[in-house]
Amino acid sequence: MSETPQNPSSESPDFAAMTRDIAEVPAVEVIVTVAVNLMSAAAVKLGLTEDGDKHKDLDEARKLVHALAGLLDAGATEVSSFHAAPLRDGLKSLQLAFREASLIPDEPGQGPGEKYTGPVYG
Repeated sequence: MSETPQNPSSESPDFAAMTRDIAEVPAVEVIVTVAVNLMSAAAVKLGLTEDGDKHKDLDEARKLVHALAGLLDAGATEVSSFHAAPLRDGLKSLQLAFREASLIPDEPGQGPGEKYTGPVYG
């Protein structure tokens, strides 16, 4: 007997609709959405949420902050300063939070994302 559902269309996503939906979204909106998701995940991993230390993981936070810095560095010329400025401010806040949360802080210029943003002093 096959374990394939009797009505596969009821359980599978509508890829045509998803493709149509993403085709209507401007690139700037996709970039900003990804950046905000990275910021949110980094904030959780830095313990900046209500649960604080429950989800704190500085190794994971480092990766997320670094990825966010790379995205903003690469996408800065593609998004307007209207979008880029608050994202850069958020990134710097996360970098400072990372520095404060670290038991042994990185040297200036060696923290997450600082290869893209330059040294962050806290």
